[in-house]
Amino acid sequence: MNRLKKGFTIVELLVVVAIIALLIAILLPAIGKARDAALVTQSLGNLRNLVAACNAYGADYNDRQYTACPDEIGLYGNFPTGACAGIVASQCIPQMVLGWDQTGGLWGYWIAGQNPSGRCAGWPGNCGNFIVYQPCDYWSGSWLGSWRLTNCKAFNTYVNGRYYDKVFWAPKDKLTLENVQKYFEMPVEFSYDQTNYEEPTYCWSPAAMWSPDVLAWSRRLNGTAGCPARPGAAPTAALMPGAYRSPSASMSQYPSLKWRMWEHQWLQNTEGGEVNPAFNTPTPWFYNHGYNSAPAVMCFDGHTQVVSIAGIQQDDDLSQAQNPGVGGSKTLWFHSITGTGDGYYSNGAYDQLVYRLGQSCPSVAAGVATVDGILGRDMLRIGD
Repeated sequence: MNRLKKGFTIVELLVVVAIIALLIAILLPAIGKARDAALVTQSLGNLRNLVAACNAYGADYNDRQYTACPDEIGLYGNFPTGACAGIVASQCIPQMVLGWDQTGGLWGYWIAGQNPSGRCAGWPGNCGNFIVYQPCDYWSGSWLGSWRLTNCKAFNTYVNGRYYDKVFWAPKDKLTLENVQKYFEMPVEFSYDQTNYEEPTYCWSPAAMWSPDVLAWSRRLNGTAGCPARPGAAPTAALMPGAYRSPSASMSQYPSLKWRMWEHQWLQNTEGGEVNPAFNTPTPWFYNHGYNSAPAVMCFDGHTQVVSIAGIQQDDDLSQAQNPGVGGSKTLWFHSITGTGDGYYSNGAYDQLVYRLGQSCPSVAAGVATVDGILGRDMLRIGD
């Protein structure tokens, strides 16, 4: 007697497929969140490696913050471009070297770089200018400065000695990583594609690289016409003799609340795609471009954490309420920067919650323009 082989019915197969689809729908978000959490953990690990490098640099330079220009530049004016503007030529040390390229060209920034008789005249490669040498250019609105070149040769020596080392890029920084990926295995020290955004993910706090007198509350202006309710502007010049002398890390009065390095790009809770349409070239959204942004930061006490931009905006409001003063309440960072009027590129923000509902008074410049520099705070609480 033959036995009939019984198989699955179509209904049974459909039930199994539906159950599998349901399980996938339930598990995929959890898997995605776990993957994102792992990438954030890796980014915090990068920051811990970089704080070790900062401490190693400080051990060689009397605990000072990284700097790329002579201490006494402030004696000679706000913008001593071109020649060394009265400084002895031997003191114009080309510390902002990026590296040698595949043609044997040396790339970097020299104070006298734009002058035909400058220090690097005749060298193959490319030389820059003083604007990139100083911590940050608050005055022209270009925002250039050594604060963004954390992988320059003078500092990467304290990491792994490579300009293109993955420790300088967060794993979630997809747009930038796509542009620099090709360099990681190259034997040369430096290469450059000016059509792509290639700057490292992590930046230093330029506010903490200046003498604290440069961003002192006492030098604060009384506000601007476009922002009477939220006054405060960064200084219009850095002319004092010691302006460019970088402070020691131990000077931080709130080491657990003052940012030292952080993710410059908006990587957590992203919206609106990877490219910010406010820029002419493909540029990622910055950490202060979204109310829901949550950058990974490293503070002066060495701890790392993820910070809520919404949370630090509330901290800033609280600081104003608790610290009234002449000309307006004291903010955590300067809201209006001379020469730009928009904080740190806040006019390119994704949402109006960051841009203060469209007013000409953007609010988020934490780390970049901290009031009192290294003596100030970028947030009021740990674990925000």
